Amino acid sequence: MGKKASKATKKYASSGQLKKAIQARHKHQQIKKKTQGRKGKDRVTKAGEDSKTNVDNEDPKASPGAKRMTVDSFLSGDFMDASDDDDMEEDQQVQSDDESGDEEAMNSDGDGSFASVDELEEEGENHLLELSKLAEKDPEFFKYLQENDQELLNFNPKSMPTAADSSDDEGDGDDGDVPMEEEEQVPVLTKDLLKKWQKALLEQRSLRALRKLLIAFRSAAHMNEDGQVLAWSIDSASVYNKLVVTTLRYTPVVLEHHIPFKTLANGKFKAPTQTQKFKTLQKLILSHFSNITHILSQLTDEDTLRLAITESAKLVPYIINSRKAVKSYLKKCLALWSSGTDSIRIAAFLSIRKLAASSDESIMDTILKSTYLTLIRSSKSTSAHTLPSINLMKNSASDVFCVDHATAYQHAFGYIRQLAIHLRNSMKVKTKEAYKQVYNWQFAHCIDFWCSVLGRACDIKAESETGKESELKPLIYPLVQVCLGSIKLVPNSRSHPFHLQIIRSLLHLTKHSQTYIPISPYLVPILTSSLSPSARPKNSTLRPLDFDVHIRVPQQYVKTRVLSEGLTEETVYLMAEWLASAPVHGSIAFPEIVVPIVVLLRKSLKNSKSGSGKEQGLVKVLLERLDESARWMEQRRKTVQFSPGKLRDVKEWEETVRTKLDDTPLGKYVKVQRKTREKRRKLVEKVGSINSYSPSSYFLCHPNRLRS
Repeated sequence: MGKKASKATKKYASSGQLKKAIQARHKHQQIKKKTQGRKGKDRVTKAGEDSKTNVDNEDPKASPGAKRMTVDSFLSGDFMDASDDDDMEEDQQVQSDDESGDEEAMNSDGDGSFASVDELEEEGENHLLELSKLAEKDPEFFKYLQENDQELLNFNPKSMPTAADSSDDEGDGDDGDVPMEEEEQVPVLTKDLLKKWQKALLEQRSLRALRKLLIAFRSAAHMNEDGQVLAWSIDSASVYNKLVVTTLRYTPVVLEHHIPFKTLANGKFKAPTQTQKFKTLQKLILSHFSNITHILSQLTDEDTLRLAITESAKLVPYIINSRKAVKSYLKKCLALWSSGTDSIRIAAFLSIRKLAASSDESIMDTILKSTYLTLIRSSKSTSAHTLPSINLMKNSASDVFCVDHATAYQHAFGYIRQLAIHLRNSMKVKTKEAYKQVYNWQFAHCIDFWCSVLGRACDIKAESETGKESELKPLIYPLVQVCLGSIKLVPNSRSHPFHLQIIRSLLHLTKHSQTYIPISPYLVPILTSSLSPSARPKNSTLRPLDFDVHIRVPQQYVKTRVLSEGLTEETVYLMAEWLASAPVHGSIAFPEIVVPIVVLLRKSLKNSKSGSGKEQGLVKVLLERLDESARWMEQRRKTVQFSPGKLRDVKEWEETVRTKLDDTPLGKYVKVQRKTREKRRKLVEKVGSINSYSPSSYFLCHPNRLRS
C-alpha cells in the first residue's frame, strides 16, 4: 500500500477486535447460508449470483464516494442489502393499519424481525459502534478495509438472528421451523417457561423473551377459535391467567426501555421517533395491541379486565399512528365505559383520556363525536339504578371535552344547534309527538351535559389561573336560550319535574361560570300553584316522588298532597340555591332583585286556603331569610363611595362581598338545607337496599309526614 499503518490501526489490530470482527463475519455467513438453505435452493442460487455480480462489478476506485459517507448513513445501513430493507420498510408502511397483516407478521416475518433487534443488540451493536468510531479516528485504515475487506464493512447483524433464533425456538418448542409432519404437535405452555421469560424480561429487558411472550399471548387471545394457527397450547387456567397478567404488565415496561416516548408540558404525549428499532417492532406491537382489543371482550374476571384496560392504555403512544387500531380500541373502550361496573367504567375512561392526550386533532375529533353519541344512546331511559352510571358518564365525558376547548367548540356548537332545531320544530308543530322530541330523558341529559361542559370550561377559577377566557364561553347564551325555551314549551303542572331538571342544570352553569341567568320567573309560578291550587289536594299513601328520576308526574300522583309538598320543598330549595349564588347574592342590586319574588310569594301565602302547613312553613322561612339577607346587603352598601356608573369600582366591590356570602343569613340557610338533603339521600340509599318497602321506612325518610 505504501503508507504505514497508524498507531490507532496497530492498537485496534493488537486488541483482538479485528479478529473478533472477522470471526463474527464468518459466523454471519454460515448462518445466512443455513437460512437460505431452508428457504429454497432457487432463492440461494439467485442470491449467490446477485452477490457475485455485485462483487465483480465493484470498482476499487469508487472509494471517494465512501469517503463522503457519514456515521449516520453508515449506522442506518442503507448501503447494506438495500433492496431487502426497502421492501421490508415499504411493506411495513402499507400494512401498518392492517390487523390481519400484523398477525401474519407476528407468526412469520414478524418473529424474525423482532428477533433481529434482539440479536442486533447482543452481537452486532458493539461491532457497528467500533466500525463507526474507526471511520472517525483512523480514516486510512477504514479506507484499507473498504478496498481489501468490503464484506467486513457490509456486515449486517439484522439478518443474523433468523437461524439462531430458529434453532433456539426449536429447543424451546416454538413453531419457528417445525417440519410439515410435526405441525400438528403444538407445544404446551408451562409455568416454568413463563418464569424463564419473566426472568429475562426483568433482568435483561430481553426483546427475544418478549417476542415469545407475545406469541403465547396471541394463542391465549385466540384460543378455542376456528381457523386460527396457534403456536402454543394452554391446558391450565392458572397458566392462562399468569400468561395474560405477565404479558399485560411487562410489555409496556420493556417497550418503554427500548423505545421511550416523550410527554409534553401540556400533558400530551409525542409518539416515539421512527428509528430502525421502532420500525422493526411496529408490526408486532400493532398485532399485540389488536390481540389485547380482541381479548377485552372475552375476559370475565373484573380485576383482570381492569388490568387489561389499564395496561393497554400505556401502549397507546406506540399505536397512535394506526387509525384502524385506534378506532377499534376506542370502540371497545366506549362499550365498556357505557356498560361495565363503576371500576371498569373509570378504567375505560382513563384509556379514552389517554387517547385524547394525542397531539393529532383528527383523533380528538373522533373521540369527541364517539363519546357524545355513546352517552346519548345510554341515556334513553333513566331510573334510580341507572342514574349514578349516567352521571358518571356525563362527568367523565365533560372532562374529555375540556381537554381542548378549540376543538370541542366545533362539536359543542353543532350539537347545541341540533337541540335548538328540535325545540323550534316542537314550537312550530305543537303536537303531542312534537313535544316528545323535547320532553324526554335524552334531551334533558343533553342539556345537563352541555351545562356541565360549559360550567367546567368557563369556571371563574380556571379562567383566572389560565389568564384567558375560554373559547367555549360564547356558547353559554344560546344554550341558556334553549333551556328557557324548553321550559316554556309545555308549562302545565305535570311537566314541572322536567322544568326542575333543566333548572338544576342552569344552576350548575350559574355557579361555575358566574353568569347571571333569570331563573326566578320559572320557579315562582310553581310555588304559587302549590300554595293556591285550583282544587284541594287529596290525601294519599304513595311514597314521595323522586324528582331526580322523573320528568313527568305519574298519573297516580296528580292532585295529591304528597306531590304538592314534595314539589314545594324541591322548588324552595332550588330558589334558595339560585338566590344564594354569587351572581345574584353577590350583586350590589340584590335587595332590588328579591323584591318581586317576595311580593308574589307573600301574596300567594295570603290567598292560600287549601295549602298545607308544611308548604306555607317552607315558603315563610325562605322569605324571612331573604329579608334578613337584603338588610345585610343594604348595610354593606351604606359604605359605598362610588356612583352606579363606575362599573370597575362596582365589580371590585362585588368581588369583595362574594367572599363573605357564606356568613349571610341566606348562605347559612342554604348550607343547612344541603346537609339535611345529604343525610336524607344517604338514608334513602340505605333503605333502598331493602327489597320490600314498608311504611316505617317511608316515615324514616320523611319525618314531617308524621305531623300531617
